[in-house]
Amino acid sequence: MRIADLAYPALVGCLRISLHSVNSHRVRQLFRNSAIVRWGAAFLGPHCLTSLGALPRYFVEWKTYNKQAATPQISFRDSYPCLADRTVATPFDPHYFFQAAWLARRLHENRPSLHVDVGSSAMMINVLSANVKTVFVDYRPLRARLSNLSSLAGDIVRLPFQDGSIASLSCLHVLEHVGLGRYGDPINPEGSRLAAAELQRVLKPGGRLFLSVPVGRERVCFNAHRVFSSSTVRDFFHELRLKTFSLVDDAGRFSEEVPPEAAAALEYGCGLFEFVKARE
Repeated sequence: MRIADLAYPALVGCLRISLHSVNSHRVRQLFRNSAIVRWGAAFLGPHCLTSLGALPRYFVEWKTYNKQAATPQISFRDSYPCLADRTVATPFDPHYFFQAAWLARRLHENRPSLHVDVGSSAMMINVLSANVKTVFVDYRPLRARLSNLSSLAGDIVRLPFQDGSIASLSCLHVLEHVGLGRYGDPINPEGSRLAAAELQRVLKPGGRLFLSVPVGRERVCFNAHRVFSSSTVRDFFHELRLKTFSLVDDAGRFSEEVPPEAAAALEYGCGLFEFVKARE
């Protein structure tokens, strides 16, 4: 994904314009296709200085391209500057990259006939559904159709499932947001604990819960997320047995099946918990 694509919503926010609240498709298209918006987006966010430094090269390469091209010249109207993508290595978010890999491998090993996910990355779920029938539940329902994937609107503190009905369940980088209002849910300081209780309720005896949350120095970063200690997470899920714990540390390194105490000195790691519910 291009940096300008990531920065685009921020630019629209700065202009106090919400594309989601605009009813006219033509108006939305106008903003998406606006050169001014694309240029503004190139200089928003943490890569602003990098983008400014790359401007001279951009114009030199624009001129070079126009000299070599047999087709019509590049116009400002169609320009789309991506000025911070020339990196030595492919950038990625370690939390989301490794948690998706972790869950995919666990599901490949366990081969459930049905998997239910609550609120995790839609870009991960669409891939998982290629190999396992998947139900995706989110407070903001996913409006997309794909074979082997069903989407439901649901609140993690009131899941639309019966007690002990789900054998394979995941919830990655979600629990830390519940009750902070970021995604339109009600403010509730106990949101994470209530969500944990609900995940325990719907998990089938013998079933597995795959969970990830930020781990390290405990705090609330309102209204973005919370960070938990590994012991707090285990206390949330006191009805379940921790089978394995894996970790993405502050440096973005992934370690599989390590002691939960390995997260104690972190500032903002990602703890990957595999829980199992005891059979009755």
